[in-house]
Amino acid sequence: MIGGGLGLRWFTTDKPSLASGEDVLEPNAFLQITPTGQFIFQLDRVEMGQGTMTGLATLIAEELDLEPNRLEIRFAPVLSTFQRPLQMTGQSRSLSDSWEILRETGATARAMLLDAASQILQVDKANLSTLNGVVIDQISGKNLPYKDLVTVASKLSPPWNIELKSKKEWKWIGKEIPRLDLPIKVTGEAEYGMDVKIGGMLTAVIARCPELGASITNFDAKAALAMPGVKGIVQLSQGIAVVALDFWTANQAAKSIQLEWQIGPLREKTDQTILTKQRFLLGSKEPDYQYFHGKEFVDRRPEETELNVEYSTPYLAHAAMEPMNATVKVDELSAEVWAPTQSPDLARQAVCEVLGFSRSQVKINSTWIGGGFGRRVLADFVTEATQIARKFKQPVKLVWTREHDIQNSFYRQQTLHRMNARVDDQSKIIWWGHRQSLAGLGDRLTPPSVSTLLPEKIASESRSDIANWMGKKTIEWMGAFQAQEGAKELIYSIPDRSLEQFIYDPGMPITIWRSVGNSYNAFAVESFIDELAFAAKQDPLEYRQENLKPQPRYKNLLNRLKLESNWGKAQSGRFQGVALFYSYGTLVGEVAEISIDQSNRIDVHRVCCVLDCGIVVNPDIVQAQMESGIIFGLTAALYGEINMNAGRIQQSNFHDYRMIRMADSPSIDVHIIASDLDPTGVGEPGTPPIAPAVANAVFAATGKRLRRLPLQL
Repeated sequence: MIGGGLGLRWFTTDKPSLASGEDVLEPNAFLQITPTGQFIFQLDRVEMGQGTMTGLATLIAEELDLEPNRLEIRFAPVLSTFQRPLQMTGQSRSLSDSWEILRETGATARAMLLDAASQILQVDKANLSTLNGVVIDQISGKNLPYKDLVTVASKLSPPWNIELKSKKEWKWIGKEIPRLDLPIKVTGEAEYGMDVKIGGMLTAVIARCPELGASITNFDAKAALAMPGVKGIVQLSQGIAVVALDFWTANQAAKSIQLEWQIGPLREKTDQTILTKQRFLLGSKEPDYQYFHGKEFVDRRPEETELNVEYSTPYLAHAAMEPMNATVKVDELSAEVWAPTQSPDLARQAVCEVLGFSRSQVKINSTWIGGGFGRRVLADFVTEATQIARKFKQPVKLVWTREHDIQNSFYRQQTLHRMNARVDDQSKIIWWGHRQSLAGLGDRLTPPSVSTLLPEKIASESRSDIANWMGKKTIEWMGAFQAQEGAKELIYSIPDRSLEQFIYDPGMPITIWRSVGNSYNAFAVESFIDELAFAAKQDPLEYRQENLKPQPRYKNLLNRLKLESNWGKAQSGRFQGVALFYSYGTLVGEVAEISIDQSNRIDVHRVCCVLDCGIVVNPDIVQAQMESGIIFGLTAALYGEINMNAGRIQQSNFHDYRMIRMADSPSIDVHIIASDLDPTGVGEPGTPPIAPAVANAVFAATGKRLRRLPLQL
């Protein structure tokens, strides 16, 4: 049973309505059922290939007792109902955050339809049942489609208590339902941001300063303005936007613009000098943030520990297949935006700040997204599009080229880790020290979030001041909070441990990247565990088993991984490496099977993945997300690296920022542990374990410990 207190949270009458009329049944803004037979589901999380649409639709359809493919799914507008606290898709939380809310929504609507049928048929509600959109009178055999009950049901008050289906009653949860977005993606009907076409639309491309953080001081756009089809230019802080009738014209014109700029903040830095500074800071005695676990913290010098090693990870691009873009239409009183954004409410706030509009004057239309990976949480591309569009009476689509997406973007940060540990005479880890040198993200992520959350009655300048103050204080109070994921709490039973952060921000534009801090912490933690196993002369998998926290969930997964991976029995010429990591509530174990060819190339032949993610709503989507996370992580493990010199990014496109291709892809088998726990994340947890698993396999093959990504012999 769901109590009235929880019901009040989501089913009160003062919530915003999306119903088209008074005779529409709307238990809350997530669902509208019309007398004409429409079942409209407002999807408040974006679909960027991860299966969110199908997973969330299944939850509401299950309790409504309606086949999921009968739902008419719309990308939800920005509404307070959908802000929890932000209307953002990330952190692998879409399903877990919606697990109760959407099932309650469907169950409430079904209960109201049953009440309506009871009134119309003048029968006891206990004699009624439902089947795929129809109410059935078990006594008389009469059937009433939901649509015939909507008008009466819409006049009823939502029930205070609703009963959700038991697991044994589920028809669609736990089944491999075909993805609901598949047909329109196969036929090309799905409209991504790049596909948006509006009457009279112009296209913009920016001639960008190649030096990160530098500002334009002078430019020559005569040649660009002389090109047929060019409608004008707009000067921005870090570039000149060319607006034309089409992309080709705008792009060619942008290439012709001559730019001059002042020296930027990164002119004297390279990724290597940044690494040197990070290494220097790790030798400092006073960290910017520290966390201790244990009865008493004892400062153990490196020479006193059994093992003391260092790991590093480079800057990385997100490299989503769909480059950044946004279409904006501005008039005197309103603005409308079409954008592939992970944060529609942050995008709306960005438009408000550019134009000085109230939130009610700005409409955000979320589109399909061709990959996000955290890059599309920030709304910088929406800000730029708005700055350009306000100069024109026609809608303007801003398109980033692939080169812009690689060279002028936000990146996963470069990190350095120093690990040290002590073990007892039974090889149990009794002390664990983890030092990190990296940048914080609070001053980048906190201000736009705070600005969006603050009420509009606070003046815009005051909101900005508060948001920026909070951004700085976040780092001061919490350190580099994003980098504590996967480092502060471990799955291993270690009585005394510490995490210390030495924060260094060289000025590189950085943001979150798929699995955030877990992506680099897993490499350090799971590589170090492997080194401890070797020092103890123990099997790496068995060593993990002995040092895990005494939770059956952990040990069961590792046993299953040992079985499914055929651990220790790789065919001749191949070698195995293992890694185990917990992120977003999900435990994932992976065994990589590799070989080394004569040119020292690392070939990954097979990856065995076992995970425990609680109740599985759609096994096929879970498997696909694990495969996706592994491929994404393999790209970073084997090839991924962004180099910076004199303020300029050296890579520019997929020829020098290499991705895993089909010929490189290993065989991947995924095994899901059955569970009755609430669902946890699957979009990101497959990524963290793969790099250390491959690195550990390389050590098994060569005896060489690779402590830097990308892995190169």
